Amino acid sequence: MESVLMLPLAGAAVCVLLVIVAVWALVTYNRLVRQRNQVDASWAQIDVQLKRRHDLIPNLVETVRGYAGHERATLEAVVAARSGAVAATGDGVAGRAEAENVLTQALGRLFALSEAYPDLKANQNFLALQRELSQTEDKIAYARQFYNSAVQTLTNTIQSVPSNLIAGLGGFRPREYFEAAGAERGPVQVRF
Repeated sequence: MESVLMLPLAGAAVCVLLVIVAVWALVTYNRLVRQRNQVDASWAQIDVQLKRRHDLIPNLVETVRGYAGHERATLEAVVAARSGAVAATGDGVAGRAEAENVLTQALGRLFALSEAYPDLKANQNFLALQRELSQTEDKIAYARQFYNSAVQTLTNTIQSVPSNLIAGLGGFRPREYFEAAGAERGPVQVRF
C-alpha cells in the first residue's frame, strides 16, 4: 500500500522539479537576452560618439589649414585616418578600435602643431573645436567603459555554470572588448 502512495508522490516531485528547471532556464535565457541587448545598446552609444568625432574633424582640419597650410603631411594624415575610421564601421570591434586608435594618434600630431603656431593656438574657432573634440573624447571613453562593463557581465554569465548550458543552447557568444589606444591607457612617460 505504501508503495502505491509513493508512486504519485514521486511523480509529483519529478513534475515540480521539471517546472523549477524550466522556470530557471527561462529566467536565465531572458537574463542573457537583456545582457546581450545592453551590450548592443552600449555599442550604439560608442558609435554615436565616434560619428560625432568624425564630423568635427573636417572643421578642425580646415581651421588648421588656414594657419598651417604648409603642414600638409600632418593634415593629410588626419584626413586619411578619419577616412579609415569611417570606413571601419563594418570591421568589428577590434578593427574599429584599431582605426580609431590611428585617428587618435593623427589628431595628437595635429594638436601638437598648434604649439608651433601661436595665431592658431589663439584662434577661437580652433579652441572651440578642440574643446568640443576633447569633450567628445571624454564621452567616448565613458561609453567604452560602459560597453566593456556590459561585455564583461555578458561574458561572465555565458561562462558561468550552470548558465553556460543555456548560453550554449541559445547561441550566446562572448563579445570583444573595445580596447583603448596606448596613450589613452595612462600618461606617456617622457624621457630626456
